[in-house]
Order: sequence, then C-alpha cells, then structure tokens
Amino acid sequence: MAFDFDGKRYKKASKHQKEWGNKIIQEMNIKEDSFILDLGCGDGVLTQILSCKVPKGKVIGIDASKGMIDTAIEIIEENLEFRFMDINDINFEEKFDLIFSNASLHWVRNHKELFYKCNNVLKDGGRIRFNFGGYGNCQNFFEVVKEITKYEEYNTYFKDFEWPWYMPSTHEYKELANEAKVFKNINIYEENVDRYFQNQEQIIGWIDQPTIVPFISILPENIKQEFRDKVVEKMLERTKQEDGTYFETFRRINILVEKA
Repeated sequence: MAFDFDGKRYKKASKHQKEWGNKIIQEMNIKEDSFILDLGCGDGVLTQILSCKVPKGKVIGIDASKGMIDTAIEIIEENLEFRFMDINDINFEEKFDLIFSNASLHWVRNHKELFYKCNNVLKDGGRIRFNFGGYGNCQNFFEVVKEITKYEEYNTYFKDFEWPWYMPSTHEYKELANEAKVFKNINIYEENVDRYFQNQEQIIGWIDQPTIVPFISILPENIKQEFRDKVVEKMLERTKQEDGTYFETFRRINILVEKA
C-alpha cells in the first residue's frame, strides 16, 4: 500500500536521512554520463545531488506519494526528471547505469520482485546501491505505536492492519539476493546510525512525517489527532535522555550489487 506524505514537512524533518544519502552519493564513483534511477526519491533533494554528478547524463526520480513529487518538481535541472510512480510498478523503456535508493525501500514488502524489476531496467554491468531500514530499526517508536493500537478505543481499526515496513536482517537479505540469481559481486552489510534528536521539535517532526502516517491514515478524522498526541506523549516519555535529547535506534542495511 502506498501512503501520501507532506513533502514540505518531510523536507524539514528528514535531516538524518539526507545525511546518510549524501554520504553514500559522495562515496560512489559515478561517471558523468551515467543514467540513474532514484527509487523513492521523496522531496528530490538527494536526486538533485545525483544530477549534479552526471552533467552529461540524466537522473529520474520516482515516488508513490503525490505530496513528495509535488515538492520535488519544484527543483529544476535540465538533466533531472520526477515521475509519480509506485516502486512496485517500475517499468521503463530506458536502461540505467545505476539504481539508487536511500531510506525508502523498507516501505516495499516484496524485495525479491523488486530485484527482478530492477534487473530488467539495468544496463549490462549496471549497479544497484540501496540503503534502508533493517532489523532493530526504530525500536522505541514500534513498541509505543503497537501498545497504543491495542487500546480499546483504537484496536477495532487495527484488527486487519498490515504492518507497513519490511526491515530484514542482513543474513535474511543476503539469502534473498543470492536466491534471486540476477546479481554478482554482492556486498550487503548493516550499519548502526542510532540518533539523538536534539530537542522535542526534531523528534516530533520525524514522528509526524513520515513515521506515524500509516497509522493515522486508517483512522476516522475525529480521532486522528488524539491518537497522534498519545503516540507523541509516550515517545517523549520513553526516549528522553538526561541531557534533554531524545534517542531512537536507526539500523540500516546497505546493498551494493552488479547485474550478473
């Protein structure tokens, strides 16, 4: 299921995601004529950085959230294009040298199918560079939101709720990548990027966009705010540190592979 997000609010609340993504981009050896696909491009900030790396190439960013794409298209570059498209519907006539994704693919449930779709649009020798949430990610938020969805006033709405994220261990993901049999030079590793939010505003911004959206989206309008407020209150209580910062676990899976 695709969710819609507020691109402008996300842009303000996603400093840590941008830090991870920019670090990855700067570490990659990208030829200036490369053709790049950015999966789950969000507000387009990292997609624009990629486009600056390929003055003789092109970058296409896709996202299933209209709110994100509406924000991204405000960025104008000659070699940059944004499309409103679900990652699960990848289908291009073009072939890409690199498929990139940062802090997005935990929203995709079927990664084996994702591998096949990516393989179909990669050039021979093309590369994939993914980074997304893995096992142990956001433990505090997950425990808080699971507790509150069980409250009597909310549990009916979450009776058939499908958990929105796929966050595997590195062992599980390595097995999945090997089973797909479409890649070579497979390098998959985990990364601990636990974060101390400096104040309430920062952690609340991250909760509101994008973390709580899947839960709020299924609730009636008249109880959305109270549910959100209870989650925020519990999170502030649970994560506050003695120095006034707020702690959350962030565990990433990094994927570097080539088309076989």
